[in-house]
Amino acid sequence: MSAVPAKYQRSFAFGDSPKLADELLDLVIRGIKTATCSTEDEPNTSTPGERWIVRDGRGTPRCVIETTEVSYRRYNDVDTAFAYEEGEGDRSLQYWRQAHRIYFGRLGRFSEDMMLMCERFRLVEVFAREEQTS
Repeated sequence: MSAVPAKYQRSFAFGDSPKLADELLDLVIRGIKTATCSTEDEPNTSTPGERWIVRDGRGTPRCVIETTEVSYRRYNDVDTAFAYEEGEGDRSLQYWRQAHRIYFGRLGRFSEDMMLMCERFRLVEVFAREEQTS
């Protein structure tokens, strides 16, 4: 794999575990996941046009996404369209609420009226995987 271009300076991995990072990354690369959310107090806030490297569960850069829209809304105000664009599970609002209740609960941040940064993005570039040598 060639080096990641210097123009991509900021990076992150989805989720809170290597397994979840890999699962969500796969959805992004397959074009299913085009949205994400985080608590508004997390340090990695986005602005439209900003590009991010997405790392896999091992920390390897795998792709680049570009933020297309950022909005702020309470957990209870997330709608069906946004839940669908997050691309997880059966893509329903019911699934989204349950999965995010569990996720933010693990982080000790869940409340019914918590404010979320809701971000839509597009896939810009996928990096080739490194060849494994023994």
